[in-house]
Formats: sequence, C-alpha cells, structure tokens
Amino acid sequence: MTEIFARRLTGVAGIAAAVAFIVEVPLYFVYSGPPPDWNVLSRLLIGIIALACLVVFVTALRELVKKANPAYEWAASMAFAVGLVYATITLVSSGLEAGAVIAADHTIDPTIEVSGTYILYGSISRLMLALFLTAVGFVVSRTNLLPRWTGRSAYVLAGINLAFVPSLFFGNTPAHFYAANGWGTTALMGAIFSYWLLALGISTYRSGALLVPARTPAKEL
Repeated sequence: MTEIFARRLTGVAGIAAAVAFIVEVPLYFVYSGPPPDWNVLSRLLIGIIALACLVVFVTALRELVKKANPAYEWAASMAFAVGLVYATITLVSSGLEAGAVIAADHTIDPTIEVSGTYILYGSISRLMLALFLTAVGFVVSRTNLLPRWTGRSAYVLAGINLAFVPSLFFGNTPAHFYAANGWGTTALMGAIFSYWLLALGISTYRSGALLVPARTPAKEL
C-alpha cells in the first residue's frame, strides 16, 4: 500500500462513515414516543454500516502512519485498537436494541427499555472515543500528516467526551441532556463526532491528491 493510496482510502472510509452517522442521528428524533420498528431497525442498520466504514478508517489510518512516519506507528496502533473497541461496543449495543425490537410483540423505545445499552452508548463509549481522539490528535500533531486544526480539534473533542463520562450517575431519561442515555451524552456527542470525522476524511483525501506526482510531458523526438 503506497502512502497516496493509504491517504485516499483513509479519507474515503472516513467520509463514508461520517455520512452514515449523520444520516442516522436525526432518525432518533422523528418520533416523540416509541418509534415504529422500521425506524429503529433502519437507524441501526445505517449505524452498523457506519461502524464497518469506521473499522476500515482506523485500519487505513494505521497503515498511513506506518508509511509516512514509522516512528509513530505505536500511537497509530493505539488509535486502531481503541477504534476497534469503540466500534465493537457500539455494535453490541445495536444488536441488543435490534434484538429487543424484533422480539417485542408491541412497539417499544429501545433507548429506554433496553437497559443494557445505557452505559455502553454512554459512559463507556465516551471514554473510548476520548482515548481514540487523543491518540489521533497526537499522531496527526507529531507527524504533520494533516493540517494543525485536525489535531487540535481532536484534543478538544476528546475533552468534551471525557466531560460526559460521569453521566451514568444522572438517570436514564433520554430527554435529559446529561443522563446516562440522554440526548447530550449520546446523540449530540455522536453528531459532533460525525461532522469532525467528515472534515477529517475530506482533509485526508485531499492530502492524497496533493501528493500525486505531476506528469511530465513526453520529450519531442
């Protein structure tokens, strides 16, 4: 894998994951009460696709750092490992929600009734995402792979995620901002991460285009 290909793959995967996340989040706010099954299953399916793209993103990012600056491969490996943990946690949460909705003989709101997802979507995901963003910010800042704003914004977003880790002490009402499964802890943090990932993906892809060597005109015979 060349550095140019690694940049492009990382960028495309990041953009794809971000777009899927951005489409998924509004589906949580379409209905004020228990949503119909199609709504829940649709948003979960979109989220699963997004997480698959995120796995490709963290894998390609590790390869990109390995090609561009092997001295920081250890930090890229940390971002890769934590990214996989975050994706796995969220996939498990999605599976629990989908299973509950499919098995129920009446309409339910899985964000309330599936208690096993409270901490998975909330405090645990926030902590893992904070660690992931810190690792990405460190790699980007030290290797100069991308513009400075990408590293700085990763650190800021990591700090915001850390602030939501204690939310597990504040109940389980989704309408509350700072609850274990509140809209601030889950939906807002997910939306902010999605748009950051979109910007990062675009920046990474464009950086790959800048590395393409210019074609030299053929010499006249």
